[in-house]
Amino acid sequence: MPLYQNNLLHLAVQDQVCSALGIKLVAGAEIIQIAKTAGYDSLFIDTEHTTLTIKDVGQLCTTALLSGVTPFVRVPHQCGSGQIQKVLDAGAMGVVIPHIHTPDDAKKAIQASKFAPLGKRSLTGMMPHYNLMATPAKQLIEEVNASGSTVFIMIETVDALACVDELAALPGCDVLLVGSNDLAAEIGTVGDWDAAEFIDALRKVGEAAKRHGKIFGIAGLYHRKDILEKVVNEFGARWVVGGVDIGLLLKGAIENSALIKSVQK
Repeated sequence: MPLYQNNLLHLAVQDQVCSALGIKLVAGAEIIQIAKTAGYDSLFIDTEHTTLTIKDVGQLCTTALLSGVTPFVRVPHQCGSGQIQKVLDAGAMGVVIPHIHTPDDAKKAIQASKFAPLGKRSLTGMMPHYNLMATPAKQLIEEVNASGSTVFIMIETVDALACVDELAALPGCDVLLVGSNDLAAEIGTVGDWDAAEFIDALRKVGEAAKRHGKIFGIAGLYHRKDILEKVVNEFGARWVVGGVDIGLLLKGAIENSALIKSVQK
């Protein structure tokens, strides 16, 4: 069978935005059905700031592949090449690498994510990406390198922002993803989303992505539609991480609790 479709790459070719639901709390497969029903194209499964296990990641990714919602996984900072390979082998269609500072940091992540000749990832077979079917090695290498191991280089440090053109130029770097909260903290604009320095930083990343034919992604700004409109329509972002499961659940619960308490006169 062919490799499962990567919705991000599929939509990017059409110059369309790919939406993502963030998952930090819910490890059950039901969250994938919710994402599908809600209309999300992909998932941002976070193992950097959560207690999600590799087993949880595998179950979420497998269910997502079967549901047609493309799973991407953020790994912890300095987790090592073994953990990057592990989440990709578990069914992730791409890996999000946080806290990049230099091109060398990015090169190491790419090496761990791509099979030779693009990288040094250990070759395996019978992957979830192919419904566990045995796949000829040549086919697997070509297809997974091209669209089954998308590498997201996070731009969330001053260092990464300064060398964003070098990062974008790297073969195997597929997406430049702005981590809005950490980037704002590093450049001194945290809490002030309208700060000129922050908007200029977003513009700079978008321009670098365009120059080098890479995808521009944005995370952490789902609460600011006005800025997202600028980032998408002016700066060219095509991967947008929306709300996170825990935040959406809490928001709905607070609103529902308030409604019930307001009924009695």
